[in-house]
Amino acid sequence: MLVRDAMSTVILTLGPTHTLREAATLMSARRVGAAVILDPDAGGIGILTERDILNSVGLGQNPDTERAHAHTTTAVVFAAPTWTLEEAARAMTHGGFRHLIVLDRGEVAGIVSVRDLIRCWSPAREPAALARAGS
Repeated sequence: MLVRDAMSTVILTLGPTHTLREAATLMSARRVGAAVILDPDAGGIGILTERDILNSVGLGQNPDTERAHAHTTTAVVFAAPTWTLEEAARAMTHGGFRHLIVLDRGEVAGIVSVRDLIRCWSPAREPAALARAGS
């Protein structure tokens, strides 16, 4: 299976001046753990994760004044849609992160997470097993 089969193509994209509270609110509403930050002044494409926000709050920084650009990872490892899921998992394990931005011909095409990989690798639960789990 390839990254393009697992990735989400609905991507939360934010600008560098969004506050961390705005980012957290939007990420929570969309139930995602990362947002793509587009900042042409700082090199283009970065990623802001829930961990970045948590680290900032843990340091006592104010999420209403802290801006996304100050917490965005810009040294991003990008995946290609033609990578295998194993290649994506290796990149995530090696880099110690849980999300990969997927680029296709230099454009953001999607994002793939550890959760996406698990979903693809986990066997589908049978209806009988689901019924037993609910009782």
